[in-house]
Amino acid sequence: MSERNGEVGLVLDPGFEAHRTGPGHPERPERNAAIRARLEGDGLAARCLAIAPEPAGDEVLTLVHDPDHVARVSEACRKGAHFLDSMDTAISPESDGVARLAAGSLVALCREVRTGKLRRGFAVVRPPGHHAERDLAMGFCLFNNVAVAAAWLRKAQGVERVLVVDWDVHHGNGTQHLFEDDPSVLYFSVHQWPLYPGTGAASERGRGAGVGATVNCPVPPGSGDAVFLGTLRDTLVPAAEAFRPDFVLVSAGFDAHRSDPLGGLTVSTEAFAEATRIVRGIADRHASGRLVSTLEGGYDLDGLAGCAAIHLATLLEL
Repeated sequence: MSERNGEVGLVLDPGFEAHRTGPGHPERPERNAAIRARLEGDGLAARCLAIAPEPAGDEVLTLVHDPDHVARVSEACRKGAHFLDSMDTAISPESDGVARLAAGSLVALCREVRTGKLRRGFAVVRPPGHHAERDLAMGFCLFNNVAVAAAWLRKAQGVERVLVVDWDVHHGNGTQHLFEDDPSVLYFSVHQWPLYPGTGAASERGRGAGVGATVNCPVPPGSGDAVFLGTLRDTLVPAAEAFRPDFVLVSAGFDAHRSDPLGGLTVSTEAFAEATRIVRGIADRHASGRLVSTLEGGYDLDGLAGCAAIHLATLLEL
């Protein structure tokens, strides 16, 4: 299958820009607009199979979220609230619908990869998801997109082992907590420490039957390519080799980039190409290439667009 006939799928739609967070908020519509302009301008989007956005229904969202949480998001948006659960998680009347599109579109992309119609994919969606807990919105996140996709793959598609790789500069507390007692989902995170949300110590390794299926690699401020990529090679790869995933998901935040205003790491744009090759190698060895990434953080528009472009270009490599 060649790139031109749809080996790599791409969710890229201006509809995700309808989630409005207000003046000065770092998680703003311009993030997706900047990525869209770069991927289209560089010709990368045209080399992918476009996946139309699909909303997630309650039956999909409640695979990981309490029904009361799903209802609260809808009600808050309908009533015109400006924030939900914390002052950093801004919402607008459109936010419930857009957040459902974010989770549902990632599931749709995973479906195409799971069935073999695609080999890999990248979902450029917002709001991000990895901070959202079972019953709590936080850290710009309403629904936990990657957790919804992982649970859907496990429960609706019978995928036995799902690996979630999170390289956002912030620890994905929600994703960890949703799966920390589940040995069928390996959650790996490399993130800055100390930093919001204050979770993700190396000692956090899961609970009960899930002990060992959570792998946290906190790194100090100022860490750059050598530490970032070394952590992926020296810790992620051996953990993945032992786990042997059937499907690989990536929480692809690009706020570890050296230009990002919310992080303190110094990772280069080029390092995200190598990081992508590392997770591609895991997927190729164990999961018949099945790899899907979803956008999380990244708040410097030029840095974000450049990282997203090099990530997608690497997914498109034969």
